[in-house]
Amino acid sequence: MGVEHGGKTYRIRAKKVRTLLTVLALHAGRTVSWDTLVGELWPDKDLANSRNALHANTARLRKLLESWDLDAQPNDVVVTANNSYLLDVPADATDAARFLRLASRGSELLRKAPEQAGSVLNEALELWRGPALLDAGEGLLCRSTAAQLEERLMTIREDLITAKLHTGRERDVIADLQELVVAHPGRERFSEQLMIALYRCGRQSEALDVYRRTRAWLVDELGLDVGRSLHELYQSVLAQDPVLDARN
Repeated sequence: MGVEHGGKTYRIRAKKVRTLLTVLALHAGRTVSWDTLVGELWPDKDLANSRNALHANTARLRKLLESWDLDAQPNDVVVTANNSYLLDVPADATDAARFLRLASRGSELLRKAPEQAGSVLNEALELWRGPALLDAGEGLLCRSTAAQLEERLMTIREDLITAKLHTGRERDVIADLQELVVAHPGRERFSEQLMIALYRCGRQSEALDVYRRTRAWLVDELGLDVGRSLHELYQSVLAQDPVLDARN
């Protein structure tokens, strides 16, 4: 967790202050109640003086902002209002918000403009510092948001590969997909994409092997069979269905 300003990156060493800024940044431009903040800063404790402790950490955050010589006064950035706090910056001022906006835009463009979608999705990936909110805290909000961001990362990777498949770049994605299938064997979409890429490159038997390995893992590890989509793709590869060569 850090703040970028004027070409510099400022890091926050104090864990509670870091968590405080993270939660406020996730709600940039919106108020966050003091009890929500207390729950994130002290998720496993019931503090008798929680309000005072929160005020103290807010003061530490403002002092840090002041030391960084930002363009605005600390009290104008971290605002107190009606038992809540507000980080008064544009919503798009955070990497997380930009990441999600670009991810949605890329998904929207996927079918009608795959080349443009690929550019937008790559821009989103460039913002990824990973793992999401690693040092932000153990509160429910931070943990759930981190899980949502990690899941969105996976869908961006899927969408980016789909964009490449739509534009005839099957050979370019095979190596990446092989790694992703090994790293995420239960994520059937990666297996589907690898099968399509291999099939279009004249590697039908390898495409069928991907299906068999994925199915074996699901049965052995989870006691589940493959989903309908992957099974239907397997049947199409066996039948050498011409639809598999269609890129749109």
